[in-house]
Amino acid sequence: MFELSFIWAGIIAFAVLTYVILDGFDLGVGILFPFADDEREKATMMNSIAPIWDGNETWLVLGGGGLFAVFPLAYAVVMPALYMPIILMLLALIFRGVAFEYRWRTKRWKPVWDVAFFGGSVVAAFMQGIALGALVQGIEYKDRAYAGGWWDWLSGFSVLTGLAVVIGYALLGSTWIILKTEGGLQRKMQGYARWLAVATLGFIGLASLLTPFQDPIYFHRWFNLPGSILSVLMPSAVLVTAWAFFSGLKADKDAQPFFAALVLFVLCFIGIGISFYPNIVPPSLTIKEAAAPESSLLFALVGTVVLVPMILAYTAYAYWVFRGKIDPDEGYH
Repeated sequence: MFELSFIWAGIIAFAVLTYVILDGFDLGVGILFPFADDEREKATMMNSIAPIWDGNETWLVLGGGGLFAVFPLAYAVVMPALYMPIILMLLALIFRGVAFEYRWRTKRWKPVWDVAFFGGSVVAAFMQGIALGALVQGIEYKDRAYAGGWWDWLSGFSVLTGLAVVIGYALLGSTWIILKTEGGLQRKMQGYARWLAVATLGFIGLASLLTPFQDPIYFHRWFNLPGSILSVLMPSAVLVTAWAFFSGLKADKDAQPFFAALVLFVLCFIGIGISFYPNIVPPSLTIKEAAAPESSLLFALVGTVVLVPMILAYTAYAYWVFRGKIDPDEGYH
C-alpha cells in the first residue's frame, strides 16, 4: 500500500509543475511586452493569453492550498522563511491581473498599465525564482518552527535562480508567441527565442553546478551511485532537448520550440525533485514528518481525486477551444 503522504507529495509536485509550465509562458509574454513595436503587436500578444491566463493560476492555488492542508508543518516552516518573496509575488500577480483588464478600458493611462503588466510579470517570475533558490539552499527549523533569520532567503544563489526563472519564462513566452502568431511578430520572437534559449541553458548549467555545493546531501545524492547515473542522464536529456529546440526553430516549426522549452522546465523540476527527495523542506524536514494525520490526508484526497480531473478537463477544453493562430484583426482562426 502506498503511503498517503507520498501520494500527496506527488499531487502537490504535479500542481506546482503544471503551474510553472502553464503560467510560465503567460508571465513570459508579459516580460516580453515592452519589445512589441506598436499597439497592434501588444494587443496580439495579450490576446494570445487572454482566454487562459487566469485559469493557469488555478494550479498555484491548488499547490499552496494543498501544502497548507496536508503538510501543515512544511507550510509553517516555509511561509515565515519566504514571507517577503511570496508576498511580493502575490502582489505582482494581482497588479498584473488588474493591468491586464484595465489597459483595454483607457487610452490616457494605457502606458501606465503597460508598465504595470510588464513589471508585475517580471517581479512575479523573479520572486518565484528567489523562493526556489532559498528552498534549495535549505531552511532552518527547530521545535517545529522556522529558526532562521528574516533575510535568509536573499543570497547570491537565490538571485541567480531568480534571474534564471525570468529568462526561462521569457523563453516560454517567446515560443508561445511563435506558436500562436504569424508574420513579423513571429519572426521577431524567433530571433529572441534563440538568444533566450542560450541564456536559459547557461543558467541551467550554472545552477546545476552550484546546487550540489548548497548542502552536502545534494553532493552525495548526485555523485554517488545510483545518483551518479542520473548525473549523466539528466545533462544528456537537456542536450537532446536543446537540439530539438534549435532544430525546430531553424526549420520554422511553430510547435516544436514551445514543447521543447516546456521539456527543459520539466527536466529542471525533476532534477530539483531528485535533490530534495525524501525531504519536502531541505535540508532535513521529510515528507512523512511534515504530513498531517492519515485521516486528514485521506479526507482531502477524496475531494482531490474528484476535483483535479475536473480542473484538467476544463483546462484542456479551454486550450482546445482557443487553439490555432491569432488573427490581429479578428481573434482566433
